Amino acid sequence: METGTLIFCKNLKKYYPIRKGIFARTVAYVKAVDGIELDIRRGETLGLVGESGCGKTTLGRLFPCLEDPTSGEICMEGRSIIGVSQKELRAIRRDAQIIFQDPYSSLNPRKKVKTIIGEPFLIHHLGSKRDLHERVIQLLTEVGLREEHIDRFPHEFSGGQRQRIGIARALILNPKFVICDEPVSALDVSIQAQVLNLLRDLQKKYQLTYLFISHDLSVVEHVSDRIAVMYLGKIVELGNKQTICRSPQHPYTEALLSATPIADPFIERKRIFLTGDIPSPITPPEGCSFNTRCSRAMDICRKETPPLKEVAAGHLVRCFLHQ
Repeated sequence: METGTLIFCKNLKKYYPIRKGIFARTVAYVKAVDGIELDIRRGETLGLVGESGCGKTTLGRLFPCLEDPTSGEICMEGRSIIGVSQKELRAIRRDAQIIFQDPYSSLNPRKKVKTIIGEPFLIHHLGSKRDLHERVIQLLTEVGLREEHIDRFPHEFSGGQRQRIGIARALILNPKFVICDEPVSALDVSIQAQVLNLLRDLQKKYQLTYLFISHDLSVVEHVSDRIAVMYLGKIVELGNKQTICRSPQHPYTEALLSATPIADPFIERKRIFLTGDIPSPITPPEGCSFNTRCSRAMDICRKETPPLKEVAAGHLVRCFLHQ
């Protein structure tokens, strides 16, 4: 583990059992996260991209212990966070917060804004009710809302305003690490830019570390320092954003980039169309998980799983083409 690493995971797995029959016997497993090794450096934004169903959100939920891993290791600031006591778990969740994807379902419609944002503050006993009131007003102002919004209900806000409330709730405990689970995918394009700029400003002010989960490579390129590409529960490529977006080495990353729209109408990008269907995470293919859709697959790809290997400084690729 290198100096400056805030979060580190090794051989991290999360399998969901499939049960059938009267006795609910386990007949198979959904391999949502399958052997992830990843480090997130203090103060950076690590973008995590991939198709729907590849395990991005599950991986994000493992870091604040919202899900228990099947096996593997997660360390925060050099200390394991798996199998800890309830008291230690509460401290971990104070340092690691999450911004959810859907601003409509992530806020309790029966509670006012002051309760939604301030509830974590009371749960962790961080101060008096007066301290709480001042802190909530401060955060509302910082995320672009006004003091009079404190006594309103979620249905009185637009989608962008609701997401700002979700951001304020995530920051009420002064966390070190924030998981942004597709925080702008449900918003209009014009509002997306405002929320992304807000997240960047808050990161500088509070020295936050972000895991930014998205399926949109153009958004991830805008906000990230490094990018990890995920496919069928595994990281297939990892590197800084310039390297990933301008010189991708994995065929899956190349296909994702070819599908990203370009704002300039005079630039034409060659589209790479993947053949075949996405394999099931219940029965992933033998060897490389991408071999059934890769036009450059070799015999070894169908027999052996390629390791995540460094092909350049800080650039890791899981592909036999670069072994």
